[in-house]
Amino acid sequence: MSLDITESLRSNFQSKFPGNNFNYTYAFGNSVVRVEPNEVVPLLRHLKDSGQFDFLMNISGVDYPDRKKRFEVNYELFSSRNAQRLRIKTQIAEGETIPTATSVWRGANWFEREIYDMFGVKFEGHLNMRRLLVHQQFEGFPLRKDYPADRQQHCTEALPIHFDVNPERPFSLDEEKDLVPLNIGPSHPATHGTLRVMALLDGEKVHRAGVELGYLHRCFEKMAETHPYNQVIPYTDRLNYCSAPMNNVGYCKAVETLLGVDIPPKAKAIRIILCELSRIIDHIVCIGANAVDLGALTGFFHLFTYREKVYTLFEKLCGARLTVSLTRVGGMANNPPENWYKDVLEFCDEMSVGVDELDTLLTGNKIWMQRTQDVGAISAERAIEWGYTGPLLRAAGVPLDLRKTDPYYGYDQLDFDIPTGTTGDVFDRYLVRVAEMRESIKIIRQVAKNIPEGDYTIRDKGIVLPEKKDVYGNIEGLMNHFMLVIKGLRPPAGEIYDATEAANGELGFYLVSDNSGNPYRLKVRPPCFAIYQSFAEQVEGGLVADVISILGSMNLIAGELDR
Repeated sequence: MSLDITESLRSNFQSKFPGNNFNYTYAFGNSVVRVEPNEVVPLLRHLKDSGQFDFLMNISGVDYPDRKKRFEVNYELFSSRNAQRLRIKTQIAEGETIPTATSVWRGANWFEREIYDMFGVKFEGHLNMRRLLVHQQFEGFPLRKDYPADRQQHCTEALPIHFDVNPERPFSLDEEKDLVPLNIGPSHPATHGTLRVMALLDGEKVHRAGVELGYLHRCFEKMAETHPYNQVIPYTDRLNYCSAPMNNVGYCKAVETLLGVDIPPKAKAIRIILCELSRIIDHIVCIGANAVDLGALTGFFHLFTYREKVYTLFEKLCGARLTVSLTRVGGMANNPPENWYKDVLEFCDEMSVGVDELDTLLTGNKIWMQRTQDVGAISAERAIEWGYTGPLLRAAGVPLDLRKTDPYYGYDQLDFDIPTGTTGDVFDRYLVRVAEMRESIKIIRQVAKNIPEGDYTIRDKGIVLPEKKDVYGNIEGLMNHFMLVIKGLRPPAGEIYDATEAANGELGFYLVSDNSGNPYRLKVRPPCFAIYQSFAEQVEGGLVADVISILGSMNLIAGELDR
């Protein structure tokens, strides 16, 4: 949890912004500065240029229809130097605009477009202020409180091939070139029916590229507003469905922080094991699917054998394999069965051999190297500018990992390394993921051999349902169960941004509570949403065959992108 830095900021801002009326607060571990809309961009620029905060992690919108200034826009900043976080908050009325932050951080692009798409808030100076997640025929703004959660609108027309306006890469159609327009997806096998990549080809080179998403828009954030806190957990499974428990853990951790509760050591240990198993299978999917797309089928079959072994471990724990809903606010759903930890350690032995075999299959393979080396390379500075986190950022040479930088659940007590690359290309991304699987095995072994004694959940009657034997065995247990189901879990009024290190990078949840039984607002900061913004820039100038290589290395999960 970040320290209160509001006093140091106050003295800093007095000299830089004399006569300012900034408002400073600190609550639930978050430092917040409230400013006027016209002050946002100068403040963001100062915080970035001064080196205090190098990452713009998230921008979120909230609708308060009863307020004069109806909309709230929040900017979540992060410092990789000291793990400090800061929220810049501003309010605007309906019909007003707010200056765009894309001139400070390129990564603000899609976050601002998403807020326009969902709330109708316009960012002045943004070059692509149009729909992002919903289709172009959509009417209204779905995350406004007055938009019905069950209202559906169907799309009947597809947009022609189009590209974003970008002053860094101005586009002029060269009349001497016979450019060929091409839709790569959503029907392409590598895009899985959920992504549309549009390209203008000059022979085999990509002259211009654009992307379109929204083909799997799930309305997760709207559904979260209409469901009790614990009933949101199954929906988090379907964000990144390749590593579902990590989403469960991230969401529950945010709610627990807002509640001010500390889960038992045993629950923390189980969550670490689940997260690291999930990291392994997420990397398996990424490497295996990318290898298939590039013609290496053997690696796919080999890796997915181990993915099934992890699913069997999940099945023994809860009965489900893919979307598991294993965690609960306050801890875990149940105790692991007998010998489960022994099975986990046996899997680690098998997986160690599997990673070595994968290394033999791909790392020195000349075809694999030719298809991945010097493809999609990105500098550390550019990666930070776009908001990269996770393996792609570490492949560019930035050793940022929240398990080390801002540790939680006792990760700081464990012995493991943070693998990094140098070029940020597809090959380095692959190497980082292979190394991370080895480090995850190391973490699991340490935890599984030293499981703490005690309960697997807290026993707070206002947070956790009583066990079945108590519900059916005594009137007090029955009444506790009844009251929690009817009344619901009710965190104190307030807001929090909390993040974990998921398989693809920082998974953040911005949660607003009004002390009712449902979240007032739940905004997800999915890792690959920020990363995918840079895709057009990554593929332009390269070969059309490299489009698929780069796409696979980003490990884009449509459930995360479209939410």
